[in-house]
Amino acid sequence: MPVPLAPYPAPVPLTPPPPANGAQSQLVCSGCRNLLLYPIGAASVCCAVCSAVTSVPPPGTEMAQLVCGGCHTLLMYIRGATSVQCSCCHTVNLALEANQVAHVNCGNCHMLLMYQYGARSVKCAVCNFVTSIGASPSTEQKPTS
Repeated sequence: MPVPLAPYPAPVPLTPPPPANGAQSQLVCSGCRNLLLYPIGAASVCCAVCSAVTSVPPPGTEMAQLVCGGCHTLLMYIRGATSVQCSCCHTVNLALEANQVAHVNCGNCHMLLMYQYGARSVKCAVCNFVTSIGASPSTEQKPTS
């Protein structure tokens, strides 16, 4: 005699449901550097991948992002910070606002380089050539704003 099969149980959601108004925010995991979504109002977030607990910045704190110059990991930091240390490779990265940055083409390979406005020279990360700033008006570009 055949046995009747019970229906499959309802799937368990992988993420907790958002608050009633659906407001969510995001931050980078302090352990594995994955992007974490969390409901607004949470004090901390536990990563489902590495189980690291990351503190949520206080409400109203403006965050910014940059890519680490050492390992190319996405870093998040509180806007206004002057430097950010990467938790993966420990490189200290300058955190410059757009109006503090200028661009110049490398004097050797012509790669577009970004440097702190006011610097006298910049070293190319591609060919290691050191380009003097202001040496040739055709290569220097105005700072971004």
